[in-house]
Amino acid sequence: MGRLLTLLAVFLALGVPRRAGAALAAQRGHLFAWVPVCLGAGIGIYFALPVEPAVSWLAASAGLGAALLLCSRRLPAEGGPLAIGTGLLLLGLALAGTRAHQVAAPQLGFQYYGPIEGRVIALDRSASDVPRLTLDQVALSRVAPDKTPVRLRVSLHGPPDLQGRALDVRPGQRVALTGHLVPPGGPVEPGGFDFRRHAWFERIGAVGYSRTPVVLNTRAAGSQRLLRLRLALSRRLQAQLPGEIGGFAAALMTGDRSGMGQETLEVLRRSNLAHLLAISGLHMGLLTGFVFAALRMALLLAPRSRHHWPGKKIAALGALVAATGYLALSGGNVATQRAFIMVAVMLGAVLADLRALSLRAVALAALLVLLLRPEALLGPGFQMSFAATTALVCVFGRLEAQLPGPRWIRPALALLLSSTVASAATAPFSMAHFNLISRYGLLANLLAVPAMGLVAVPMAVLAALLMPLGLDGVALQGMALALRWILRVAQVASGWGGGVGQVVAPAPAVLPLMIAGGVLLLLWQGRGRWGGLLPLALGVGLWLQTERPALLISESGGLVGVMTSEGRALSRDVGEDFVAKIWLENDGQPADQAASAELWPGAPGRLRFARVEGVEVLHVSGRRAAGTVSGCGGAGILVANVPVAAVQGCEIFDPERLRATGAVAFRRGPGGLEMEISRRHPPRLWQSGGADPQ
Repeated sequence: MGRLLTLLAVFLALGVPRRAGAALAAQRGHLFAWVPVCLGAGIGIYFALPVEPAVSWLAASAGLGAALLLCSRRLPAEGGPLAIGTGLLLLGLALAGTRAHQVAAPQLGFQYYGPIEGRVIALDRSASDVPRLTLDQVALSRVAPDKTPVRLRVSLHGPPDLQGRALDVRPGQRVALTGHLVPPGGPVEPGGFDFRRHAWFERIGAVGYSRTPVVLNTRAAGSQRLLRLRLALSRRLQAQLPGEIGGFAAALMTGDRSGMGQETLEVLRRSNLAHLLAISGLHMGLLTGFVFAALRMALLLAPRSRHHWPGKKIAALGALVAATGYLALSGGNVATQRAFIMVAVMLGAVLADLRALSLRAVALAALLVLLLRPEALLGPGFQMSFAATTALVCVFGRLEAQLPGPRWIRPALALLLSSTVASAATAPFSMAHFNLISRYGLLANLLAVPAMGLVAVPMAVLAALLMPLGLDGVALQGMALALRWILRVAQVASGWGGGVGQVVAPAPAVLPLMIAGGVLLLLWQGRGRWGGLLPLALGVGLWLQTERPALLISESGGLVGVMTSEGRALSRDVGEDFVAKIWLENDGQPADQAASAELWPGAPGRLRFARVEGVEVLHVSGRRAAGTVSGCGGAGILVANVPVAAVQGCEIFDPERLRATGAVAFRRGPGGLEMEISRRHPPRLWQSGGADPQ
């Protein structure tokens, strides 16, 4: 606290607040775009806190933030914007904390095996390409109702015939099965993506799998009608367009990706075309743009409507109705909600005779999304969509003259410029979250996006209009031609030599620095915007100097990874494949567990030895192997996937200790290896919701 007060005194003595206030006052008329930035900064601070703030601190933050907003008008011109920004930051912190408490629900605190009963609220496919059910109204044997998860996810393994019958389950049906459940896992390494936090905000308290048939307890009730309609439409599309094309069409029109195989999804990811699957800004924009243009042209045909009706506003209203229907039919996930809000704001601007595409409209959409779902700030969807939209609005808004060249070539130039700007704006987020860079992604988008916008989306709208009459076949075939072209482009772009590069995961400070630089570069008015190049350069420099952990230990103790001169060496060639995949992707090397296991320096077996920075590491797999180890087994660090007795002379990481620490990393430091853990003490809210048996 003393250091903070000293730092505050230095800031005041140097006049930093006064100078910052004067700079902000000079930006009057352009400050609304900074409202979601300040609110988002507060949300980010909440999630970055090492410990969970007390409810009283959240209340104090909200009260102080509101007071600053209310008093800002009474302050001098230099102090008002600074007070508003600080107030929004405090309100963002309180908003995120309130949301985390609002969605609180029990999380399973042990490994469960037994009967599972619940109502189906979602059906999709898991990363292992098997059907997966999301259930609510859950009942578990031996677990008290008040400690039972509100929702859970179960992947349906087993013979293909059982998986096929599982796809016939309807939303709203109450089902029973027998399966294994565990709590949602935390980060696979310190600082990595926190799957348990993600599950917390979705109110999913357990995940698992089953190899038994799904037994129908009751027929679908009156609820989940939209979801049943959505899946019925998906099945109709896949019946008329079999294979991957039908699955692609279903994903485009309904958001249901269960008909697409993992191989096709991976091809789209590696060619930077995976965004064509997500019902987000592109799809919502293309749909509403097509409906708006079609209605506007139709109203111009008749003299009466052309001269006496407000055609532009009628077309905007019709496009808004279409967007609302698309939102409801597609499942209304976070990405689609975000896209709908952005489209609704822009169409609302048309109805109010305001500019539809402006930084104010983008800022208002971002503000609404953060108010509804503050946790969306951490997701790649929010970051990439608003980065692309903000960059496009700023770049095209600053083009004082029209694009050069003949009129017939300007649409092509606009497409090239928009694709280049959007790719540049989203590239840091794509590389940071997915560890991939598609070197031919810009070319693939230039070839695929026109087919989506000019053929696939219009044919999808036409098919939806003709479907009640049974005349949608021709439109679907036209849509299929465009989708085949897109998949062909994806296959070629991802198959070219050197087309895909692996990227090392950045340090936690990299993205905040790059976001700060990008925001300053795009939103600040005047020469001061070039100051954004400094944090951008710092972020890039820090990313280039990223050093991966020398030793990684999985949350279960079942996998160990040591860094060698040839890359990450893994202690096992099978098992914990998801953890291995994420580790290798974060290292920036191909995710091949078997090849990485061959790099392990010791001999194969249940006891695996390796030396890291002069420290001997021993990984023990299984109770029988653990029984052969005396003391520390000659190692400085002992890792086991079964409980072992505590002894002096070494660091022991077994399931009991790892339950408290989460995944562990050791980095090279001045004094040797330095340990990092995933789970904070005291834990954050989503790390402490376990339920024990009754």
